[in-house]
Amino acid sequence: MKTKVLTIFLLTLIITSSCNQPKPQEPQHQTQIIAHRGFWRVEGSHENSISSLQNAQRERFFGSELDVHVTLDGIVVVNHDDDIQGMIINDHTYEELQVVRLPNGETIPTLRRHLELAAENPDTKLIIEIKYKDCQEEESRAVVKVLSLVEEMGMENYVEYISFSRHICREIKRKSPSAVVVFLSSLGRIDSALSPQELKAYGFSGFSYHYNLIRHKPHWVAEARELGLTTNVWTVNNEDIMREMLALGVDFITTSFPLELRAIIEQGDF
Repeated sequence: MKTKVLTIFLLTLIITSSCNQPKPQEPQHQTQIIAHRGFWRVEGSHENSISSLQNAQRERFFGSELDVHVTLDGIVVVNHDDDIQGMIINDHTYEELQVVRLPNGETIPTLRRHLELAAENPDTKLIIEIKYKDCQEEESRAVVKVLSLVEEMGMENYVEYISFSRHICREIKRKSPSAVVVFLSSLGRIDSALSPQELKAYGFSGFSYHYNLIRHKPHWVAEARELGLTTNVWTVNNEDIMREMLALGVDFITTSFPLELRAIIEQGDF
């Protein structure tokens, strides 16, 4: 009888001790890296080029951001500005634009080629900025062309969309409700910036705001998280500002210096 009582007592002590052990800490939030216009600060590369995407893929960054326009004959091409070397992209055919060479010798790349490479390297998403236009008809045309191409190639799960245009973002969600659509803004556009509550009401996935805007409204990061929205800041090239944004706990940082950002994240130096 005494032996049984002693055994029960010892088992109780063991169970109680086990329950009082500290639980393992939950893994800390990890900010992901998006390479701004690809990882182009590499010898032989250039922003928004094929090589800039390949460089980002080699480093396995979360995303490679790129800008798109539609040529006169309906080809979606990758370039930041409305024009390339003085040629307005919307007013020229893709063949006409082939005379232009990027500083690294490449021709102006197509979104189709970027998507082909993304299919081969699914670890790095394409963050597609459909560029703001003064004409909503042109914006709608761009949305149709981009979404049709992505759907044709079966790449819906490998891309995310960003835009400064509220119309573009709403059109994407209307035509492709499951798409990840993130609204862009900056401190200079603060009157048109959407609060987390407004983003949620529109059905957008989150915001991608210039870091100075988030410095002005840092509480938006926590508010967005509470609403299940994603948070991104751009274009963060200064290491002190990288640390500042990391300390806020943003989900993504878009930068032209992704290796430097990765080193700070890995060191936990913020």
